Amino acid sequence: MRHVKWIFVVLLISSLTSFVAKDKPTGGLNLGDVAPDFKIKTISNEQTVDLDELKGEYVLLSFWASYDAQSRMLNAGLSNALQSTTYDNVKMVSVSFDEYQSIFAETIRKDQIVTPTCFVETKGEKSGLFKKYNLNRGFTNYLLDDNGVIIAKNISATELSDYLN
Repeated sequence: MRHVKWIFVVLLISSLTSFVAKDKPTGGLNLGDVAPDFKIKTISNEQTVDLDELKGEYVLLSFWASYDAQSRMLNAGLSNALQSTTYDNVKMVSVSFDEYQSIFAETIRKDQIVTPTCFVETKGEKSGLFKKYNLNRGFTNYLLDDNGVIIAKNISATELSDYLN
C-alpha cells in the first residue's frame, strides 16, 4: 500500500509540471506566443530580413496579397500609419503572397508602399511561410514586442497607434 501512495504522488507531480511547461510562450500564432522565425529575401537578393535578428525592437508583420482586398487595404493603411508617425522603434515587415513579381510591384506602386522591408513570396499559398503562420484561414498581421512575442493580432492603423502610445 505504501508503494501505491508514492506512485500516486509521483504521477500527480509529473502531471502538474506538464501544465506549467505549457504556459511558457512557444512558437505559435496566439497572443503571448513567440512568433515563428523566418528569413526572407527580395527577388533580386538585394535585401534579407531575418525575424530573429529584429529582436530588440517592435515588429509589425503584415501578411497580404493583391487579390485579397481586405488584407491589401489593411497593409497599405498600416504602412501609411507608420510612415506618418515618429515611431523609430517599430519595423514593418510586409510579405505578399502574390505568385507574380509584376503584380506585386504594381500593387506596391499603386498603394504607395515605400517600406524597405516589403517582400513577395512567389510560391504563394504553397510556401513554407504561409504554412508556418497558418494563414490558410486568411491573411493577418501581428504586432510583436521587442522579444518577438505576439502582443496584438489583426490590428488596424488606429489600433496600432493606441498600442504604440
